[in-house]
Amino acid sequence: MTATTHAFDVDKQNFEAEVLQASMSTPILVDFWATWCEPCRTLGPLLEKLAAEYNGAFRLGKVDVDTQQELAAMFGIRSIPTVMLVKDGQPFDGFTGALPEGQLREFLARHVQPLEAPPTDADADDDDAVPETPEQAINRVQQAIAAEPDRPELNLDLAMALMRAGRTSAAAAELAALPANLATDVRAVRLRHQLDLARALENAPPLDELQQRILADGNDWAARDLLGVRLLLEGDAAAGLDQFLTIMQHARDWNDGQAKKRLLAAFATLDDAELVGRCRRRMASLLF
Repeated sequence: MTATTHAFDVDKQNFEAEVLQASMSTPILVDFWATWCEPCRTLGPLLEKLAAEYNGAFRLGKVDVDTQQELAAMFGIRSIPTVMLVKDGQPFDGFTGALPEGQLREFLARHVQPLEAPPTDADADDDDAVPETPEQAINRVQQAIAAEPDRPELNLDLAMALMRAGRTSAAAAELAALPANLATDVRAVRLRHQLDLARALENAPPLDELQQRILADGNDWAARDLLGVRLLLEGDAAAGLDQFLTIMQHARDWNDGQAKKRLLAAFATLDDAELVGRCRRRMASLLF
């Protein structure tokens, strides 16, 4: 593809500057494609047209998965075309498959707003509202499903509410029952990563025991891995990510590259854009 003002090719050399760092100020829509992929040939021109139409509200980055296999692996790309919106240094939303122009416009409208609407009185009232508890959210979504049983996206909402309530088995069951078109939804992917991290701690030693193991042997990668997961899920995300980065730095291929997989899973679950962006850049420096 020929680079334009609003679209460019992404490779290992410009990924950090043109995607991660640039997304701190301007959203980057990353299109994972290949020359042999017919749906990609349909989607690509539409994305380029919209990038030009939006005139700088977002930029379009094109990743050829055949020539940039490491970047595709870094984002866990399994089918193409896959499109991810990167904001504040991390994937924010995305989709798989060649959507028609109308749905592309709907997707962009949810995230790319050239001007932010001023707050309304209703917004001020919402700020004073009491936050909904996880159990209240579960009840609300269950009532919505009973009223509209033909809306499978509500089952994804239920799975997420169950996860927030700590009901991992029920959340996993709802996730497994989703139709194929929702299984690759960014929220479903995020929930899947959360469940995988939670399962990693089943029968795991407590925090202090893991810390003692590492004090006794700094190369106890299994202990570091579990400590990282425990810290991540118990609220100290920065310390947890540091454990995975330490493993990557000294034993990158340990357990089939598990530290990298943990980092990618963590990035998909965290809302701290600054932390994710910083750690993603550190991971990229270790990889490339």
